[in-house]
Amino acid sequence: MTGGRWLLRAASLGAALLLWQGLTSLDVNLWLRFEQFPTVGEVAGAFTERAETGPFWQDLASSLRRIVTGFALAAVLGVAVGTAIARSRIAADVLGPLLEVLRPVPAIALVPVAILLFPSNEQGIVFITCTAAFFPVLVSTRHAVGALTPVWEEAVLTMGGGRARILFSVVLPGALPGIFGGLSVGIGVAWICVISAEMISGEYGVGYRTWQDYTVIDYPGVFVGMVTIGALGWLTSTAVERAGRRLTRWLPARDSSGPVPASAARTRTWRVPGRSPRTPHPATARAGATGPRSGSGPFPEQTREVTP
Repeated sequence: MTGGRWLLRAASLGAALLLWQGLTSLDVNLWLRFEQFPTVGEVAGAFTERAETGPFWQDLASSLRRIVTGFALAAVLGVAVGTAIARSRIAADVLGPLLEVLRPVPAIALVPVAILLFPSNEQGIVFITCTAAFFPVLVSTRHAVGALTPVWEEAVLTMGGGRARILFSVVLPGALPGIFGGLSVGIGVAWICVISAEMISGEYGVGYRTWQDYTVIDYPGVFVGMVTIGALGWLTSTAVERAGRRLTRWLPARDSSGPVPASAARTRTWRVPGRSPRTPHPATARAGATGPRSGSGPFPEQTREVTP
């Protein structure tokens, strides 16, 4: 990312903070009431005080542990079940109807179920977090696997590959872009539900502390919790997106200026055994010609345009 884009993003965030400071310091009270809102300075002071205490970091560690555990379970289960439903009619008939009935149920509505099923609040919160992230990953994986072209699978079968080779060499790599789309959505939904579960039945965590601040009318503390939640959500979603870009770096690159121009393309030549390599004519390479040329014999070289 260029320096100009970083500067634009920083300016956008700074403008929002200035607007917040102006509305609260002037006690604007039109249709929206800002006279009771804490100012940016008050929130920053409360955040500094909290950061110097042990309970703040304990709450932070508790929320991160719950989100990482629940999201990891959801990622593994969502990819496995989504792939099975997309690839197996039996799995689609057995698991599909049950999951479609459960999918519209909000994960936070499962708090009573978690209280009844699990012996501790910690396990119940992880269960709710896992359930929240599971369905976005499941749906994205199912659609990504179902959209793969069968030509790739047929090519592996032609070369003698089995089901395991098809799964790990064709299906999962080809579906990775769609899978990571679901993971990006799932991490955001997981944060919403883990904070809500901590507010309802948690003992520690950012959500629990934010709710406690609200009950004692500590509004700067409430905004400290909100800012902390937003920062944690941004960091974790960025980590997921970066992992997705790293694992799918084999995909064709496309920047904001549009597709790669023809002048940047390079030509690849396949050499037929027993014949000397020959550089094709640029016009022939651009056309992707594969037919015989004058003097090339019965086994002409095949060329195509490959964009970096």
